[in-house]
Amino acid sequence: MPFEDEAQVVDLVPWSPRWGQEFESLAQQLRGALGSLAVAIQHIGSTSVPGLLAKDVIDVQVLVREVDHGGVEAAFTSLEFRRRPEPWNRVDVIGEREFSKAVYAPPPGARAVNVHVRAEGSYSARYALLFRDYLRADAEARATWAGFKLRVASAVGQLAPYGQIKGAALPLLMRCAEQWATETAWLPYK
Repeated sequence: MPFEDEAQVVDLVPWSPRWGQEFESLAQQLRGALGSLAVAIQHIGSTSVPGLLAKDVIDVQVLVREVDHGGVEAAFTSLEFRRRPEPWNRVDVIGEREFSKAVYAPPPGARAVNVHVRAEGSYSARYALLFRDYLRADAEARATWAGFKLRVASAVGQLAPYGQIKGAALPLLMRCAEQWATETAWLPYK
């Protein structure tokens, strides 16, 4: 659920090249605060896929050695970022497996972002990169996913049901992505 100062409705917009620039600016800020705690900082989600319509919210993945390391929390606190409290923002559930994570929102009034903190080498970190890279590589899958998102947003309008419906369909997309990864010998960190 968004914080009170964040949008409650789904507003999908065409992909913008400025999203990559905004990610780079945020990544630099995060690197400064996290230092060596951040193993990698990556642009993920729909805004990282050229041509894919998206909510105007930059998704960032920060890979760390330990998600619950006190220094990670302190770094985000120093930037006035807020840790999202919902259970789904504390654990990724993929299939039957659970992976610890933390998701941070920016201070009120700042550019809309979600910073996903995941363990380096975890399956959930790989999953986020596979989503991005598969949709970057497959124009038909990208167009199909965009059409699906648009239909869901038009039908429900509100962020919570939109996310739930999209989340329920994601395993279907990711099954195709896994097949693509096998066929292309895709590696998440090359």
